[in-house]
Amino acid sequence: MLRSLPGDQRAAGTLGHVNDALTLLAVHAHPDDEAIGTGGVLARAAAEGIRTVVVTCTNGELGDAPGGIKPGEAGHDEAAVVSIRREELEEACTRLGVAHLEMLGYHDSGMADWSYKDGPGVFSQVPVGEAAARLSELFERYRPDVVVTYEEDAAYDHPDHVQTARVTLAALRATPIPSKFYLVAMSMKHWGRVRDALEAQGIPLPFPEPSPEWMQRLADTQERITTTVDVGPFVDRKRGAVLAHASQMDQAFFTKMPADMFNLAFGEEHFIRAHDTTASPLPEDDLFAGLR
Repeated sequence: MLRSLPGDQRAAGTLGHVNDALTLLAVHAHPDDEAIGTGGVLARAAAEGIRTVVVTCTNGELGDAPGGIKPGEAGHDEAAVVSIRREELEEACTRLGVAHLEMLGYHDSGMADWSYKDGPGVFSQVPVGEAAARLSELFERYRPDVVVTYEEDAAYDHPDHVQTARVTLAALRATPIPSKFYLVAMSMKHWGRVRDALEAQGIPLPFPEPSPEWMQRLADTQERITTTVDVGPFVDRKRGAVLAHASQMDQAFFTKMPADMFNLAFGEEHFIRAHDTTASPLPEDDLFAGLR
C-alpha cells in the first residue's frame, strides 16, 4: 500500500518510478521501529531535501492494546491494535518528514520467547523469497540510493527483525539499484556514556544486568561500526515521532528521560556499512557520503 504523506510534492502513483531526487529507504519490522532506530537520519534527510521512504513489514498486531494489555490477555483485540498503530505510524512519519510510507501487511510474529512466532502466516514464517520479491518491487519504484535495515545477527533477536534483515538482504542481492546499504547498530561505547550520565544524575536503569553473551555481541557490533551520524539538530523530531507511538511507548523508560538525557542518548545514530559503490572513505558521518 502506497501512502504519500502530507507535504510531499513528489507523490507517486501506483505504477511507475519515483526517481527525481536522492532517496533514503528504511526497511523496518513494526510500527515504531522507524522512529526508534532511524528517526534521526530520516528527519535529517528530509530536511536536506532527500526523499525518504519507510517500509514497514508487519502490522504490529502483537503490540500492546490500550491500557498495556498484552497478546493473549482478555481485551486484546488485534484488529483494534492494528488500527491504532497504523494511525500512530502515519503521525510519526509525518513528524519526521517521511514522504512515502509502504506497509507490506504481514502479521506480527511476537517476541522470541512467545509461541506466536511458530504459527502459520506470521512474518517470520513467510518464505524469504516471497517477501523479498515484494520489497524488490519497491526498490524498482523508488530507486533508493541508500537502504537501511537491521543486522541479522544483532543482539536484539526479535523474529521479525531477523526476518526483515533476511528479506532486505535477499532483495538487495536481486538488484543493483542501491549504491549504499547500511545496518542499524547499537554503539556500546555511546550507551556506556549514556549510562554513566544517567547514574551521575541518580537515575536508575530499569534493565537487568546483561548476559556475557549479549555483551560480547555488542562488543562485536561496536568493532564493525563504520558510520556515526550527528542527528542532534533533529532529536526533537525524533522524540516527537517516538511519542507518537503512545500505545507502545507511553511507559517506556527512554520516553521518560529528562530532555538532556534523551538528547544525549539519541543525538547520534550508528550504522555498519555493508555495501558501497562510491568508495567513500571510512569512517564516515553521512549515509550519502560519495553521492553528493
